[in-house]
Amino acid sequence: MPTQKLPPSSAKLKLRLGGISPGVFMRDYWQKKPLLVRQAFANFAAPLTGKEILTLAKREHAESRLITRRGVGKNAAWHLQQGPLTGNNFRAAADSIWTVLVQDTQHFSHEAQQLLQCFNFIPNARLDDLMVSYAVRGGGVGPHLDSYDVFLVQGQGQRRWQISRQQNLRLKPDLPLKILAQFKAEEDWILNTGDMLYLPPGVAHHGVAQTDDCVTWSIGCRAPSQQEIADAFLDYLRDEIKLTGQYRDPDLRATTKPGAISADMLRRVSAMLADVRKAVAAKKHVQQFFGRLLTEPKSHVYFDAPVAGLTLPAFAKCAGTRGLTLDLKTRLLYDHRHLYLNGEIKLKSALKTANCRKAWCVLADTRTLTIAQIKTLSPAQLASFYDAYCDGLIHIIPAL
Repeated sequence: MPTQKLPPSSAKLKLRLGGISPGVFMRDYWQKKPLLVRQAFANFAAPLTGKEILTLAKREHAESRLITRRGVGKNAAWHLQQGPLTGNNFRAAADSIWTVLVQDTQHFSHEAQQLLQCFNFIPNARLDDLMVSYAVRGGGVGPHLDSYDVFLVQGQGQRRWQISRQQNLRLKPDLPLKILAQFKAEEDWILNTGDMLYLPPGVAHHGVAQTDDCVTWSIGCRAPSQQEIADAFLDYLRDEIKLTGQYRDPDLRATTKPGAISADMLRRVSAMLADVRKAVAAKKHVQQFFGRLLTEPKSHVYFDAPVAGLTLPAFAKCAGTRGLTLDLKTRLLYDHRHLYLNGEIKLKSALKTANCRKAWCVLADTRTLTIAQIKTLSPAQLASFYDAYCDGLIHIIPAL
């Protein structure tokens, strides 16, 4: 079973973008056009083995799916089984073409987190997760499109990718997957270990495993819909804004039409709602809402406090000799005023000193504080990390 072991420094992955810089990639390709990069990762080392992927798919807190297909073409029968998966699920799929998908592998493996961090030229706020697909020959999820940017890295085996910029997005009816009813490939490649394909949102694509050991790593970017953002913001306003006014109409007159809502009543309510509109327009509310939204853990994510937690003095001593690292599931972002930790505005007092703020921002950027960086902190500043440690959001780096 995958563990949160620290990867050896010699195994660090390095992303190559085919001779272009990250700046050129963002300018010329990001959300504009696909890019195929041969050997984006030279000597690619897989974060998880095939056996570890299947084991992870059985874990209760891992988000996994088993997709099977029997038959081909119009007669193909698709089935989707949500995880956690069992041995019986795999035995039942043995006579079919199958694919296992596991989301958020970076929550379970430091090596997977390391692969995700190879894309840190994109803001962490836009990176969502590292999904893995493990398939037998012929496996896939059918031709489809995503509403977000995706980087497809071939881990082992081979996968054939076909893409299309088609406008016909009609889906096949009555299927458990969103498969395009018609797909006409415009470009076609076979990807080998270390190759990568970038696709902007809305580009239809179809990936088919060419070998029985096909593993593809998918770096998905976060792109909430306008409706999702609006719904979440309304929830935030309901919890955060406090309006003290009361509906009043001291000049209300007698009526002969008691069932009517008068224009005067509507004007009064509209005036009351003006305060809500002011809150919507207030930069501080938008800022705080967005930071909390972007760091909110997914519903199945949980954190474990240390089994034998250290006292503050012991924590400070150990951190100063080993360093600190974020829990694999922790999301930490910052703006010019606040730190956002797993959906909450945290540590305002930690921002009162520039040195302490810098340390938290380094932790958000790199997910690690080195011994040298910790030694620049005063005991009071280092104490600002202690509560997060006690909640299982930050860990002391284990001794080698």
